[in-house]
Amino acid sequence: MTLTSFGPANRIKRSAETHPLTWRLRDDGEAVWLDEYQAKNGYAAARKAFADMAQDDIVQTVKDAGLKGRGGAGFPTGVKWGLMPKDESINIRYLLCNADEMEPNTWKDRMLMEQLPHLLIEGMLISARALKTYRGYIFLRGEYTTAAKHLNRAVEEAKAAGLLGKNILGSGFDFELFVHTGAGRYICGEETALINSLEGRRANPRSKPPFPAAVGVWGKPTCVNNVETLCNVPAIIADGVDWYKSLSREGSEDMGTKLMGFSGKVKNPGLWELPFGITGRELFEDYAGGMRDGFKLKAWQPGGAGTGFLLPEHLDAQMYAGGIAKVGTRMGTGLAMAVDDSVNMVSLLRNMEEFFSRESCGFCTPCRDGLPWSVKLLRAIENGEGQAGDIETLLGLVGFLGPGKTFCAHAPGAVEPLGSAIKYFRHEFEAGIAPTSAVVPPLARPIVVGA
Repeated sequence: MTLTSFGPANRIKRSAETHPLTWRLRDDGEAVWLDEYQAKNGYAAARKAFADMAQDDIVQTVKDAGLKGRGGAGFPTGVKWGLMPKDESINIRYLLCNADEMEPNTWKDRMLMEQLPHLLIEGMLISARALKTYRGYIFLRGEYTTAAKHLNRAVEEAKAAGLLGKNILGSGFDFELFVHTGAGRYICGEETALINSLEGRRANPRSKPPFPAAVGVWGKPTCVNNVETLCNVPAIIADGVDWYKSLSREGSEDMGTKLMGFSGKVKNPGLWELPFGITGRELFEDYAGGMRDGFKLKAWQPGGAGTGFLLPEHLDAQMYAGGIAKVGTRMGTGLAMAVDDSVNMVSLLRNMEEFFSRESCGFCTPCRDGLPWSVKLLRAIENGEGQAGDIETLLGLVGFLGPGKTFCAHAPGAVEPLGSAIKYFRHEFEAGIAPTSAVVPPLARPIVVGA
């Protein structure tokens, strides 16, 4: 897998004017350490934020730029920052970086942390200044051992240079930063489950409200942002709101650039920094190179395993939240997967739902019992042992586990691809129904969970 931001056949030149996230990347894929990062204008935005901008002005600039969360939810970053309390007497606040990148088919944050660790640190430093947080944590997926090694080295470099620790840049502002590796649970990508895990508790989501901005880590105000989100902050501060907004394509309601990718049996699987509003067809054909010889595109997911499947005719949709919503699913993480014509959709969905079922925290009944139920039904259909009514039962589960029906967004994300697969490829599910099976009323088939 190519962890670069190069364009078609590596012909697109990256520059600070067009590729704020990736222009500093080395062609050899090695990490950019402090001296090289500063030679490439690194920490200039932090110096500007500390010397020339009031803390509230930093928040307002990020809000005006239209930066939204890049972890999949797409919540406006400046609005989230604005939820932190204004009371100056609250002197203990936390900034958490959500680096628990466990969404299947997603690896964008890994590239940033492994190759540009100081970009993340600078983004967190500016954010901490704006939010008046004195301590930060990078909650890192435990399997990302290279990222952990590089981030820890970069933190030590920044400390030695006076960019972390006490009295940063002579401002009187203190900020400590720690890398915390998680134990490996998908649910930790949910911000309150992440907070629980960081505290040493079981990684269950918390009830909201109260939101983390009011009651977060150890009961103190806390802001949680994704890796890619925080990495956008230095460029916004350095080059301004109008420039940042100009990066996206006409028609896009999302501002700036986005790390997007394509995997599957495409000719050039990889990761690229591209403007919001580019079409799925450009991403698929111009960057990923289309399907490999001998394979045909059957379906695609626009942004990770928790997004609904689309058909080849949907490739002309613009890659931004509203553009993808128009064709019936979500932008998610922006890393697409191509499904070729050799793949059976029932088998693919059974594999996906096994993952989501295993990663459920088990806190609420619809998710804890519904996802294993879907796996059993899919396994039966995959083996040609499905019963009449099983497809309707699966669709019933899609409804029962949808948005607003469960404690967090894990189950809705898990069943979105299932519902779309049945919608577009129902005949493949029907092929797994045994011809002699009796009609069983929807949701009436007995299932022994965990058997």
